[in-house]
Amino acid sequence: MNAHPVDERAPKLHHLSKCVLFVSPAGDITQKGYEKKRTKLIGAFFPQAPGMDPSMGQERRTPVTPSSSSRYHRRRSSGSRDERYRSDVHTEAVQAALAKHKERKMAVPMPSKRRSLVVQTSMDAYTPPDGEEEDGGGGGGTSSSREGSISMEHWISRAIHGTSSTTTTTSSTASSSSSSTRSGGSGAAGGRLADVLAQHNHSAPPDVTGYTTTTDGIQVERAPGAGSTTQKQTPKYGNAELMETGDGVPVSSRVSAKIQQLVNTLKRPKRPPLREFFVDDFEELLEVQQPDPNQPKAEGAQMVAMRGEQLGVVTNWPPSLEAALQRWGTISPKAPCLTTMDTNGKPLYVLTYGKLWSRSVKVAYNLLHKLGTKQEPLVRPGDRVALVFPNNDPAAFMTAFYGCLLAEVVPVPIEVPLTRKDAGSQQIGFLLGSCGVTVALTSDACHKGLPKSPTGEIPQFKGWPKVLWFVTESKHLSKPPRDWFPHIKDANQDTAYIEYKTCKDGSVLGVTVMRIAMLTHCQALTQSCSYTEAETIVNVLDFKKDVGLWHAVLTSVMNMMHVISIPYALMKVNPLSWIQKVCQYKAKVACVKSRDMHWALVAHRDQRDVNLSSLRMLVVADGANPWSISSCDAFLNVFQTKGLKPEVICPCASSPEALTVAIRRKYKIFFILTPPGRGVLSMQGLSHGVIRVDSEEKLSVLTLQDVGSVMPGAMMCVVKPEGVPQLCKTDEIGELCVCTVATGTSYYGLAGMTKNTFEVFPTSNNGAPISEFPFTRTGLLGFIGPAGLIFVAGKMDGLMVVGSRRHNADDIVATALAVEPMKFVYRGRIAVFSITVLHDERIVVVAEQRPDATEEDSFQWMSRVLQAIDGIHQVGVYCLALVTSNTLPKTPLGGIHLSETKQLFLEGALHPCNVLMCPHTCVTNLPKPRQKQPEIGPASVMVGNLVSGKRIAQASGRDLGQIEDNDQARKFLFLSEVLQWRAQSTPDHILYTLLNSRGTIASSLTCVQLHKRAEKIAGMLAERGHLQDGDHVALVYPPGIDLIVAFYGCLYAGCVPITVRPPHPQNIGTTLPTVKMIVEVSRSVCVMTTQLISKLLRSKEATAAVDFRTWPPVLDTDDLPKKKPPLLYKPSNPDMLAYLDFSVSTTGMLAGVKMSHTATSAFCRSIKLQCELYPSREVAICLDPYCGLGFVLWCLCSVYSGHQSILIPPSELEVNPALWLSAVSQYKVRDTFCSYSVMELCTKGLGLQTDALKSRGLDLSRVRTCVVVAEERPRIALTQSFSKLFKDLGLHPRAVSTSFGCRVNLAICLQGTSGPDPTTVFVDMRALRHDRVRLVERGSPHSLPLMESGKILPGVRIIIANPETKGPMGESHLGEIWVHSGHNASGYFTVYGDEALQSDHFSSRLSFGDTQTVWARTGYLGFLRRTELTDASGERHDALYVVGALEEAMELRGMRYHPIDIETSVIRTHKSITECAVFTWTNLLVVVVELDGSEQEALDLVPLVTNVVLEEHYLIVGVVVVVDIGVIPINSRGEKQRMHLRDGFLADQLDPIYVAYNM
Repeated sequence: MNAHPVDERAPKLHHLSKCVLFVSPAGDITQKGYEKKRTKLIGAFFPQAPGMDPSMGQERRTPVTPSSSSRYHRRRSSGSRDERYRSDVHTEAVQAALAKHKERKMAVPMPSKRRSLVVQTSMDAYTPPDGEEEDGGGGGGTSSSREGSISMEHWISRAIHGTSSTTTTTSSTASSSSSSTRSGGSGAAGGRLADVLAQHNHSAPPDVTGYTTTTDGIQVERAPGAGSTTQKQTPKYGNAELMETGDGVPVSSRVSAKIQQLVNTLKRPKRPPLREFFVDDFEELLEVQQPDPNQPKAEGAQMVAMRGEQLGVVTNWPPSLEAALQRWGTISPKAPCLTTMDTNGKPLYVLTYGKLWSRSVKVAYNLLHKLGTKQEPLVRPGDRVALVFPNNDPAAFMTAFYGCLLAEVVPVPIEVPLTRKDAGSQQIGFLLGSCGVTVALTSDACHKGLPKSPTGEIPQFKGWPKVLWFVTESKHLSKPPRDWFPHIKDANQDTAYIEYKTCKDGSVLGVTVMRIAMLTHCQALTQSCSYTEAETIVNVLDFKKDVGLWHAVLTSVMNMMHVISIPYALMKVNPLSWIQKVCQYKAKVACVKSRDMHWALVAHRDQRDVNLSSLRMLVVADGANPWSISSCDAFLNVFQTKGLKPEVICPCASSPEALTVAIRRKYKIFFILTPPGRGVLSMQGLSHGVIRVDSEEKLSVLTLQDVGSVMPGAMMCVVKPEGVPQLCKTDEIGELCVCTVATGTSYYGLAGMTKNTFEVFPTSNNGAPISEFPFTRTGLLGFIGPAGLIFVAGKMDGLMVVGSRRHNADDIVATALAVEPMKFVYRGRIAVFSITVLHDERIVVVAEQRPDATEEDSFQWMSRVLQAIDGIHQVGVYCLALVTSNTLPKTPLGGIHLSETKQLFLEGALHPCNVLMCPHTCVTNLPKPRQKQPEIGPASVMVGNLVSGKRIAQASGRDLGQIEDNDQARKFLFLSEVLQWRAQSTPDHILYTLLNSRGTIASSLTCVQLHKRAEKIAGMLAERGHLQDGDHVALVYPPGIDLIVAFYGCLYAGCVPITVRPPHPQNIGTTLPTVKMIVEVSRSVCVMTTQLISKLLRSKEATAAVDFRTWPPVLDTDDLPKKKPPLLYKPSNPDMLAYLDFSVSTTGMLAGVKMSHTATSAFCRSIKLQCELYPSREVAICLDPYCGLGFVLWCLCSVYSGHQSILIPPSELEVNPALWLSAVSQYKVRDTFCSYSVMELCTKGLGLQTDALKSRGLDLSRVRTCVVVAEERPRIALTQSFSKLFKDLGLHPRAVSTSFGCRVNLAICLQGTSGPDPTTVFVDMRALRHDRVRLVERGSPHSLPLMESGKILPGVRIIIANPETKGPMGESHLGEIWVHSGHNASGYFTVYGDEALQSDHFSSRLSFGDTQTVWARTGYLGFLRRTELTDASGERHDALYVVGALEEAMELRGMRYHPIDIETSVIRTHKSITECAVFTWTNLLVVVVELDGSEQEALDLVPLVTNVVLEEHYLIVGVVVVVDIGVIPINSRGEKQRMHLRDGFLADQLDPIYVAYNM
């Protein structure tokens, strides 16, 4: 791979920014990434990128050699045994669903991802799977074929090289190469699905878009009209240049194309929205649920409870299991009870009934008599003990289990904790704790394998109680005395054992089973399965719980059967091992899961010696799962020729609470076998809880097999899943409930839950209970079909209710698995769960992808899964995430630990390698977009100051005219005169002191020094610059004394100064053009600067950005002429221009405003009065001196008021963060001014050093005002954390406040010395979106704190007006802040003289009320509120609250959003998000987040960001962009430059780590 660096932003960043790109037809967002490395495999097949030099492309492409492609082929096909079963019943439906989707073309923009993010899924990451695959993943198998037996391999190859009769090639040249590479080189007709989607255009190469219509001899169980040919559209291909927008207008920008694609996708007609939205009424959120009149409803009669056959108590059935064990152990001690296998399939050990009996007695004796002391035994009858045994040691487990039964101790079998923090082991610990377990029984080998501390102790596992480990091997136990026998009773109501059960939320419950229930259950199983003495049974299941425990540990002993136990480790090495053992031992019964049948099929290669004719029962433990049917069919199909009889397959349904619910058995009625039941049900009906037998022409059907009939001695009914347990109708799906002795009796220690589950009294329509005996809820959803057969359609735990329709997680897993014949999902590991976002459940699908899957594969697969689930279940998937193989948390048996996975997903710790969010399609319950309400019109103006019954929102500072003070400077009209006066009257008074980064004085200026140096500058301007009166001069100086001198020099010469921030030497390419722009726009005829900067302007880097010859004359002022000018200039009219103030607004607009001499003097006077500034005062200023209030405080105020300004350049704080606060402390300053960026630097940089600073004597107790100079809503979180942090150093919290200024008036509010403290109110964020102010209590939901922006300055009047109608607003109503003041700027200074804008902003009048006053519009939304506080004059104080800039606000869904609110929510969601900025593009909300963490976390953020914005703001995020720290541009005032960011995003300049397009 050869890299072509496109931009050397910095060499160290370069390696991060190599994006790998798989260009979607619309091009991709990171042009830079596109230009960088490509993966070898895919590079050769992409069409030339738009605007790329073809030669450049050629040299970079690596052709795919045959060897590399065949290597991929091998890699792909070698994994066949790994795969989980895939149901063809399902696959057919999925194909059809996808074909249907194909008709409506859907271009989905592929996410962009950085190269470094893609690499992680390489083959090196491939670790062989460990741990058993349990029910975690999905299912399926192969399908039955008409030709009798076809092997899996043959079937797969048949599918891949399928006889595609109607394959259309859109471009014959590309079809061959693309079809062989897209699926990793295995021929892309793959499984007939690979190309169905080509028209969806996820891959750039033109593609084979055929959909084979022949079914090729595979019998279809769900035939989705496969015979009919689908209507084909002519596909539209092409790159970004040809992308059409929705209106058919071509767009060229690659980003725009991508977003346009997204917009087009969203324009597609969605299915009708769910009848669920809530009216966003502020009193409460109303969810209006209106059922669809057309939805299917149950129409059948009320069901009748079904009884099973009598439980015939056979005379020789033992009175208890212990009695049975004693009987067999004494009368036939040599009879084999259990044979265990090693991992080579050789018998490891045979446990006889004699040994089992004697060892169990020994365990019982030791438990009761050898633990603790004689007086205080540790274990008494009835106590609970844990059984911790590995899956390969059934003999030790059986001994311990029966030992407990004999000792009348209650065993709690659990999994072996492998590490201290296993998934779910903490919950197991809680169960043990609540059961009061103090002893854990284990085997020698297992005890040695437990994790140990350095001292050899077994550590306490997380969440576990302290336990004593007790090894049950005989050699460690004492022999019981001759006269000691266990007390063997008949089965009674005591608890026999506790089986653990993991709930949907991950919590673990213990189901208690009584001795009588255990015995009755064994009898019922014996009768159902016709077990007889000494039969041989092969068991593959986990023997510690569920079906494995019931058949292979309990019922087997009752009937003296011989169990052949196959450990899971052997199944992994040899999936056929159980079939071989059935043949070898001529076993009558085998207990398996559908997975074991599937793996046996995959591994089966026509073995000669397989003969299954001895089997009379093959118990399928998970026969109730939706995917088991295809495994059963396929297994029968292949092994029927090996002697397997069809009636042998016996699916069963069970649950921890109800034990065995049903099991299919052989029924012979007059020697004719009754066929098993099949139900082909409509998925749509099921989602409404209704059974509709489908005529198989629809796509969305679920084929179910029966699980037999009700157990002997039991009664079963079906009740409604939610609410009162009322009987269902015959055609309604409900929860199965059973009434029998043989069920669990309680959840240990949880009386309430027990009552709801084990003590249910189902009622009929009239409310009468149907039986006096309680029923137990099984947790299974289903119905009782014809002939009393029971069908299970899903589990209560897997139920997801989305928009009032019910979907089963297992069904969705099955659909997802059926999508991809190319075997994309690693070992079928898929987790499906729902999360609640915005008042509804949302479906999340998480899958592990194969290690060799390419980016392209994964995106293809994801899009298909979405379409398949949409087509079959008619439900949208909210989020689809792919993780690398083997990374999802596992259950002890290797399945996926669902609740743990969900937890990781919600915490942002899942680290997916691909994410696709589809909120646009799923979220249909957003509040209705708001219509604007009519505002107050002239008709409603009432007397005086009332608008529709409210006070008009107006307020003013003190009146300048009426304040009597001995202000000498008032005598002068011009600042230049004030300076001359001060130079005469107090020549040696120091006005300015500049500090360097060490905190020492760099330079200072007295009144006379300033005057003299200013004179020299005026002389220089006249002599060298030949300037006229009124010429404009740009001052390009670093923050310091020179800038001040140059400013007064200009005033003395009659020139108009413009202060400009100098270019940044390290970043000259981007900062210099801004300087040049200000110089040009301000029409400066010359530039004054220092020698250093004038050299910089001539440097090579600078001339590359701006040619030096284009600058006006540059004067450096380092060596000034000795001569004084003949005469100082005096302006003729105070309304003449004093200076220009240029600033870049947050939206990226450069705006210059004109400040007259009158306004400048009024401004200085206003500040002097507000802050009580006198020559004896010292003020510390840590601000940028280039515009706004920062410039006025730095350059003007000291001259006017005579106080000393201590100047601290903010850039010095980067070297020494404590500089500002140290200066404030050292000079005993009472008033100080800073910016938000300075405050943030101190908060972040000094957060941990407050103690050190305190010990150095830093003291802030004298500060009475610390003002943040800003042009935005006060950042309350920052000011509060600053106050809290430095409270220890004596800073008074009330001292910290903010000011507010804008372009039309540089300072409107400023917290002065006297006057009440700034107040804070809490407003409802939802009301704010509708331009309303609703005050709420602190901490109420959706509350937003707003702090008052300081006090209104003297001479300033404010009114709140409606920005659209320009009418006055009532108090506490949100509107635009208008200002009238002597220091308003007199207009914008623009080259083009935009008069309309000018008059609108600077001379607006109200449309009614006081129509005479001329106001300036600030462009900020805010409101006024009269407080209870009084100001200095005794009046009640009016507080101004600034909400945000109008031009920054985003109009979405008819509501007004302020970016900062959304950003605050986003930053809160994950610890790795350091900064966030949002903006809109074509009505899509784009969220950019800076990631502080590993790039692997980037994709975790996408769902979290989408969730929080939906929950808190009712908005759907369109694009989530994850970038590096520092990418979001921030100006000198610390404000985010969102528009710059937006331009960078659209121009592909952000080099993002990941870009996700939400669908």
